[in-house]
Order: sequence, then C-alpha cells, then structure tokens
Amino acid sequence: MSSRYIVKDILKDITTTLKPHIPRASREAQLLLMAYLKKDELWLITNQNTEINDIDELYKWVERRVKNEPFEYITNRVDFYSEEFYIAEGALIPRPETELLIDEVLKNIPNKDANITLVEVGVGSGIISIILAKKLSNAKIIAVDISQQALDIAKINIAKFAFQDKIELRLGSLLDVVDEKIDYLVSNPPYIENGVKLESNLDYEPQNALFGGEVGDEIIKQLLDEVLKRDINFFSCEMGYDQLDKITTYLKDVDCKSLNFYKDYSGFDRGFTLILKDKTVE
Repeated sequence: MSSRYIVKDILKDITTTLKPHIPRASREAQLLLMAYLKKDELWLITNQNTEINDIDELYKWVERRVKNEPFEYITNRVDFYSEEFYIAEGALIPRPETELLIDEVLKNIPNKDANITLVEVGVGSGIISIILAKKLSNAKIIAVDISQQALDIAKINIAKFAFQDKIELRLGSLLDVVDEKIDYLVSNPPYIENGVKLESNLDYEPQNALFGGEVGDEIIKQLLDEVLKRDINFFSCEMGYDQLDKITTYLKDVDCKSLNFYKDYSGFDRGFTLILKDKTVE
C-alpha cells in the first residue's frame, strides 16, 4: 500500500488478504473497516477517498480474521434481538435462533408486569436475561453460569443496560446456587455430542458451552430432573435438531399439562417448553 491510507485502497488491500481464506471477502472487508472506524454504510459509500490514520490495529484484526477467528470476537460486538451487545472469548456468540427461545418464554407470560422469579442457567454473555428484563418489568432474574469468564462478560452487558438491580449473577453449576422458588426456568445449554467435528471458527468459542456430554442431551436431562424435583412449572429450553424423540421419551411417564416443541428459522427442531400444571405465571 502507499503511505497514504485511503478508504478505497484499504478496502481493496483487505479484500485481497482475506480472499483466500474467507467467503465474501469484499463484504467482510467493509464490515471490518466500518466496525474499526465506528462508521455506518452511508459513511463508507460517501467517503471512498477519505484518508485514514492509525490503521495498525485494523490490520491486526484482519490477521485474526484470516485465522478464522469469529468476526464478533474481533470487534467485540454482536447484534441480538435488535440490540447490540459486548462479546468476547469466554462466552458463546449468540445465534439468531436463540431469539425464538425468548419468544417462547414471553408467549407463556401474558402478564408482562408479573412479579416472578425467573432463572437462566448458562447465562453466557447475558443476552437472554437482559432481553427478558427489558420485556418483563417486575421479574427478578437470577442468571447462573459455571464460567467466571462468561459472568464477567455478562456483567459488562448488564451494566450497559443498567439492569444491575434486575439481574443477579451467580457462579455455579445448574441450580446448585439457587435456593429460591422458581416460577420460570430458561436455558440454552450445551447440547452437542462430545467428539462431533465442528467448523474451525467454533474452536474459539467456549467448548463447555457447546458440548453436552457423550450423547449430547445429558445437561438437558439434568435440568429436566431439577424441574420435576423442584416443581418448576415452566421450563423453556433450546436443544439439538435431533433430540426431540429423546426428550419426548425421557418425559413419557411425566404427568404434565403440555410439552411443546418449536422449530428454528431453517425448519429444524430447536427447542421446547414444558408446562407441568394448568396455571399461569402470576
């Protein structure tokens, strides 16, 4: 490159660097530059000849992307449910289908002003608890994770939305650190079978948030056991696309009001809601 760093030349150079490694290299170059400069698409279009200084860090970002590190970890930003969140290694990158899990919870709480205790197991970056806190004005939310690193990331996001008084973070496994009566349990637990080969970019994400055991559904079953033991009336949970039959079989002898499964945007089975008794969240 020349000694003058012009937007259009930077984009061309980044695209050339990314092309052997990343699909849609030209678009990724644009997204990286916009994120680095904190500018939008309109600015990029109308400033092709603008000179930029201090781009050393940008090229460190490019090298990280060449190694297939997820874009979200590089920029420390992720969009979810029409909000922007902080993200970093140590917490799973939110997927669009997890928005459907939130919709499931909200569908079962018609009174959005209800005074309820809602617990999330596996809080990760905090995105589920935060969106639910925005939607449920009087809910007390307890958010649990086994990883202190994940809790630290969630804490940043909770502070951004000023929900420190609405969401309590706790370090622990499953419900071991929750003694309160729980009105609603929600979780996006690890549910991939141990040993399954994943795309290389997933190597950067916390493996304990991806793999759920030798079969994959072990943690989901542990949560179901807790739901039954503690008489938690509502439980919404994300799951693997191939786990519907296993979960149905596991609960075949349970006398419950309903067990409803939902599909993701691609039409795959993606989660369920178990309701034990015929009563509403009050």
